[in-house]
Amino acid sequence: MTVAQADPLLGGTIGSSFPSGHAATSFAGAVVLVLLVRRAVPLLFVLAAAVAFSRVYVGVHYPLDVLAGAVLGTTVALAFAAILRAPLRPSEALRRSGAAPPPG
Repeated sequence: MTVAQADPLLGGTIGSSFPSGHAATSFAGAVVLVLLVRRAVPLLFVLAAAVAFSRVYVGVHYPLDVLAGAVLGTTVALAFAAILRAPLRPSEALRRSGAAPPPG
């Protein structure tokens, strides 16, 4: 759906993208920072939402583009955090360290 009367702030775009890379990056950054500084949750997500909204406001993305970017960024950041927090199995840790397994 397009609005014929809309006057975008930018004259044209070099290319379009789905999802919005700005929204994905801002939400991924917000999620990672929230995991480090829990008190900043409201501020970080308001800032990420402002970045996402600005993409629609200046006329370079549709709302669904920024929504998909926000979901993608949040998902990638949570997956990355889960991988980093996952404990290694003892056999993998020994293989990676080069140490010999315990006798027995």
